This record gives sequence, structure tokens and C-alpha cells, in this order.
Amino acid sequence: MNRRDVLEKITLMMGGVLAAPLMAGAMGEKLNFGSSVNYTPEQEALLADVADVIIPTTGTPGAKAAGVEKFITRVVRDCYQIDEQKKFYDGLALLNKDSNDTYGKSFSALDTKQKNEIVKRATTSNKPFFVQMKGLTVTGYFTSEIGATQALDYLPIPGRFDGSWPMPKGQKSWAL
Repeated sequence: MNRRDVLEKITLMMGGVLAAPLMAGAMGEKLNFGSSVNYTPEQEALLADVADVIIPTTGTPGAKAAGVEKFITRVVRDCYQIDEQKKFYDGLALLNKDSNDTYGKSFSALDTKQKNEIVKRATTSNKPFFVQMKGLTVTGYFTSEIGATQALDYLPIPGRFDGSWPMPKGQKSWAL
């Protein structure tokens, strides 16, 4: 076996391990049957604000409008082990602390420019949290009704339906 094959297999294995909680959450599965960290309504509102910076409202509704914070809290509760949950909420608290230290206000009280600056800073200073938050936000948004129907091109029935299409002579009717 050559080095390229080994690296490819290790990459696939690691991708599967890291993506398992995210995919389980998108599929509505539950991986964590143990205890969970209790989150507060303030933390949920903070998650909504951070997610809305990652996917803001533009020509389509943003992450907050899609209710991504509900998805994130459910996935973290149901799919992450207790120590991973604590790390995630500690990262959220660190982002809010950075906001308080920099601007003297909580993240939710900042204006859009300040929120963008704090999140941009988190991409380097709080990278593990940011990567996890970004993945949860994107997955939650594009698996929501708003993300799937308004942000993406949604075609509920592929192909065009033409109810008065003339059937050629000799063609059999379709069986149902």
C-alpha cells in the first residue's frame, strides 16, 4: 500500500467520525442517551445571533429566520457527548466574553459591524468552536424549509407536468 492510499483512507475515516453527529442531527437520530448540558434561553438567543452573522438575511431569509438555533441545540443535546457539549457552550461563552471585553456589551447587543468583527476574530482565537458552529449553522439552514425552498432551487416534482399531452398512436398507457 502506498502513502497516497493510506492518507486517503485516514481522511475518509476522520471525515466519517467528525460528520457522524452532524449527519445524525440532520436525519433526526439520537446518539447521546446520557446526560446533557442544560442551556438557557439567553444561550439560545446568542446562538441565533451568531448563526445570523454566518448566514445573514439578504435576498433570502437568514439563519435566524430559519430557526437554526433550535436545530443546533437539538443536535448538541442529542448527538454530542457531555464533554463535547460543555466545550461547545464554553466556546459560545468565550465569544460572548470577547464581545464584553471589546465593546462592553453582550454579543446580542452589538450592531452588525461589531458582530461581524467578533465572529471574524473567533475564526482564529476560538477556531474549534467557530468551525463547529459554522457546520451546525450551514447544515441546519439548508435542511430547514426556508433554506431548502427559498435559498436553494427547490423542485418538488422533477420534470414538467403537462396534463394535456397528446398520446401518440400505438403507445401503451402507463401502469401505476
